[in-house]
Amino acid sequence: MKILRRLVIVLVLCVCMAFGGYAYRINHQVAERFKERLWDVPANVYARPMTLYPGMQLSAKSLGQELDLLGYRRVGAQKQLTVPGTYTRYHGRFVLNCRPFDFGVQQRPLRRMELTISGGRITQLKTEGRNIDMEQLDPVVIGQFYPSSMEDRILLDSEDIPALLKKTIVAVEDKNFYSHYGVDFKSIFRAMVINIRQGRFTQGASTLTQQLAKNFFLSPEKTFKRKISEAFVAAAIERQFTKEEILEAYINEVYLGQDGARAIHGFGLGAQFYFGKSLGLLSPGETALLVGMLKGPSFYNPRVHPDRALARRNIVLGLMADQDLLSSAQLTKSLGRPLGIIPVSRQWRFPFYLDLVKRRLLDAYREKDLKTMGLRIFTPLDPLVQLAAEKGVADFMAGRNAKLQAGVVVASGATNEIQAVVGGKQPEYKGFNRALDAKRPIGSLVKPAVYLSALERPENYTLVTRINDGPVSLTSGGRLWKPMNFDKKFHGELPLYQALVHSYNTSTVKLGMDIGLETVFATMAQLGFKPAAPLVPAMLLGSFEMTPVQVAQVYHTLASGGFYTPSRVINAVYTPDGETLQRYPLHIEQHLDPGAVFLVAKTLQAVVREGTGKSLSRWLSPDLGIAGKTGTTNDLRDTWFAGFSGNRLAVVWVGRDDNKSTGLTGASGALQVFGRIMSRIPNTPLVLTPPENIEWAVINPKTGRRTNGNAPGALAVPFIRGSAPVVFDPVPDPPAEVKTPIPASPGPDKQPAQKKKPRYLIDWLKDVFK
Repeated sequence: MKILRRLVIVLVLCVCMAFGGYAYRINHQVAERFKERLWDVPANVYARPMTLYPGMQLSAKSLGQELDLLGYRRVGAQKQLTVPGTYTRYHGRFVLNCRPFDFGVQQRPLRRMELTISGGRITQLKTEGRNIDMEQLDPVVIGQFYPSSMEDRILLDSEDIPALLKKTIVAVEDKNFYSHYGVDFKSIFRAMVINIRQGRFTQGASTLTQQLAKNFFLSPEKTFKRKISEAFVAAAIERQFTKEEILEAYINEVYLGQDGARAIHGFGLGAQFYFGKSLGLLSPGETALLVGMLKGPSFYNPRVHPDRALARRNIVLGLMADQDLLSSAQLTKSLGRPLGIIPVSRQWRFPFYLDLVKRRLLDAYREKDLKTMGLRIFTPLDPLVQLAAEKGVADFMAGRNAKLQAGVVVASGATNEIQAVVGGKQPEYKGFNRALDAKRPIGSLVKPAVYLSALERPENYTLVTRINDGPVSLTSGGRLWKPMNFDKKFHGELPLYQALVHSYNTSTVKLGMDIGLETVFATMAQLGFKPAAPLVPAMLLGSFEMTPVQVAQVYHTLASGGFYTPSRVINAVYTPDGETLQRYPLHIEQHLDPGAVFLVAKTLQAVVREGTGKSLSRWLSPDLGIAGKTGTTNDLRDTWFAGFSGNRLAVVWVGRDDNKSTGLTGASGALQVFGRIMSRIPNTPLVLTPPENIEWAVINPKTGRRTNGNAPGALAVPFIRGSAPVVFDPVPDPPAEVKTPIPASPGPDKQPAQKKKPRYLIDWLKDVFK
C-alpha cells in the first residue's frame, strides 16, 4: 500500500512538474511574443494631396474626379453633410465635409470647405465660412505594400478607442471579462449544459483573452489539446498584461471581413471600410453592427447579407440597452436607422508607379520593413495625370494592332517629380513595366544632344551656320555604313537649326562626326545618361537603348535650362506615429551652358511648330509653345516622342515586345499618345527666358550675315554672346512704307514688329526666335 501511495505521489509530482514546465514555457513564449511588434502592418503609399487656392486652374469635372478617387460621397443637400468624406455640388459650387488627415509635419482637422469654380479656375475658397488663401484635401491612397498574410489594419492606442465600443464588446462577447483570469469556468459549465440539452455544439465559452490567445499563438483547429493550450496561453496573458492592454490588443486583432485578397482586421480599419469614418465618429448603431459581426464576419456581412446584419445589429443594440449603455431614446433612434454602409471604394492601385516607388525605397529600406512597419510614404503621383496618361494610351490603342504596347512617364517641369507612370496598355496589370524596363533604341531623340554639343562651341557653330545634308559613307566595325534620311532625299546646304527641325539624318551624322563622338556623348552624360562603350557612328542616330524613364531624365535637363535635377518619386517617409524617417529634398546641379540649351529648346519648339512634330496641333494649341522631338527606329520598330510645356514633361514610347515593325513613325505613333495625354491635363505656356549670355542680332537668313532690318525677311536671331556674325550685308534703300524697326534685343516672348510676307524658311525663323 505504501508503495502504491508513493507511486501516486511520484506520478502527481511528475504531472505537476510537467504542467509547471509547460506553463513556464508558455509564459516565456507569451512574454517574448508581446515584446515584439504584435502585427505586421502594410505600408500605405499616398499620392500628392491636391492643393487648392483662388485662381488655380481646375475644372469642376477634375475636382469631382479627385473626390471620387478619395472615396468622398456626393449627397443631395448641405444638411446631409453630417459625415466626413461627403460633399454637395451645384454646378461649379462645392461644399465638402473634409476628413481629418495627419501629414506627419502638420495635421488637417475636420472642417467644412466651400469653393466655387468658374471658367476653369477657382474663384472662391472658404473654410468654416472664412475666405482663405490655400487648402489641401487628404491624399489618395494609391496602394500598399502588404505582408505575406495580406492582413491590413489601422492600429489604435487605448486612448483612441471609444469607451462605448469597449463596453459593448465586453457586454456581447465576454460579460465576466473584468473578473476572470483568462478562462471563465462559469461560462464553460453553462455552455456544456446548453450543448448537452441541444444535442449539438451551439454555444461557445471562449473569453476575449482566449480568442486573442488562439489568434496569436495557436492553430484554428478545434481539438481538446488545442483548448487546453488555449487556456494556458490565456492565463499567461492575464498574468503579464492588464485588462486594458488585453482589450486594446483584441480590438486591433479581430477579423472583420475581406476586401478581395486584403483581410480587414481591427475596428479601426473596419470603421473605415464599412462606414468611411474614423472609429471615434461611429454612431451607437454603427458600433453595434461591427461588434455584432464578431460572431461571423462573412455570415453577417452587411454588403452581402444586409437583412442578417440588420437583425444582428438590433440584437446587439438591445444588449447595449440592457447594460445601460444606451438610453431608451437612443435605442429607439438607433433601431430606426438604416445600416449606413458605404459602397466598396475602389482601391486605386497604380502598379506601375508603385513598382517605381518600391525600387527607390529598396535603396534605403529592407523589403520586410516596407511590408510590416506601417510606413506612410508620400509621393508626387498626381492621380488625375496618371488617369489621363492611362486614358491617352487606351484611346490610342483602341482598334489598333493588339501586339502594340506603350510606356509613358510624365514629370513636373520645375522639380522633376514623376507624376505618372504607365508601363503597358493594361494599367492595372502587374507585369512587365515598360516605362522602367523596356530598353529600346531611341532613334532621333538623341539628336538634340548632337546639336547641343555643336552650339556649346559658339566659335564654330550657331543656329544659322550652314551645314551639309548630303551622302555619308563611314566604315564602322569593318562594315560600310550609309545612313539615309527618312524621305530618301538629300537637302544640300542648310542652316543648322533646320537640320534638327526636320530631323535630317545625314547632316546630323556629319555634324556629330565633325564634333567627335566622345564630345557628343559627354554632352549626353551631362544631360543624364551615359551610353555604354564602344561609341560608334550609328549612335548619333540613336542606335543605343534607353528606357522611357531614362529619356525623361535627359529631356528634363533640356527643359530646365541645363540644370540637372534627379527625378523624384518619394517626397517623405513617416512612421505610423508621424515621426519623420526620411525626406527627399530637391537637388539641382548646373551641367550645361544655359545659353546653348536655350538655343536647342527654341529649336525644339520649332520642331512642334513646323517640323516633324507639327501634327501635335491637332491636340494642343500652338499658343502653348510645346517643345519636343520625335523618334523612329529602323523598320518602324519603335516610335518615340519627348516633349515639354511650361509646367510638365512627358515621354512616350510605342512599340512591340516582339521587336517587330509597328508600321508607325514617331509622329503617327508616340506623338499621338502624347497629344491625347497632354490635352487632358492643365498645361502652362512654355516661355523660354534668354540667359545672360544670349544676345540678339538681326540676320538676313538668305546670306547668314547681319543686316539693319530693311532686307526682305530680316529677323532677330539669338546667339551665344560674341558669336553673332560681324559681316553686314549691303544696306538696301528704305522701303516706301516705313515700318517699326526690329528691336535688336527683343524679350523672350516678343516678336519683331516689322514683318513682310516671308518665304517658308523666314516665316519659321520669325516664329521661332520671337
